[in-house]
Amino acid sequence: MYELTKAEEQVMQILWEMEKAFVKEIVEKFPDPKPAYNTVSTIVRILEKKKVVDYIPFGRTHQYFPLISKEDFLNRTTDSLVQKYFSGSVENLVSYFVKEKNLTVKELEAIINEISKS
Repeated sequence: MYELTKAEEQVMQILWEMEKAFVKEIVEKFPDPKPAYNTVSTIVRILEKKKVVDYIPFGRTHQYFPLISKEDFLNRTTDSLVQKYFSGSVENLVSYFVKEKNLTVKELEAIINEISKS
């Protein structure tokens, strides 16, 4: 399971979008105020240790790329969420969203239609 902090997820979102990038390019993609170069560099090295990114060396710098797809991460994270908080039941998860997020009948119908397409 890939347990990532919020900062690590932000970096991964950028890497998934860019497919590969140098730390400087990752920093540039952040909204203002941008994090420090060293901060992003540290986060990327942590992601490397967690084996979710790797790099291609270019002299003294590295170009990083994701080792896991966004879809794989989403699937594993969602599965973990359902197991931890909804007793392994997708029905409980949907019920939670209906109750807590006040989904409308129209939104529920759209979800059912999307499921029916699968």
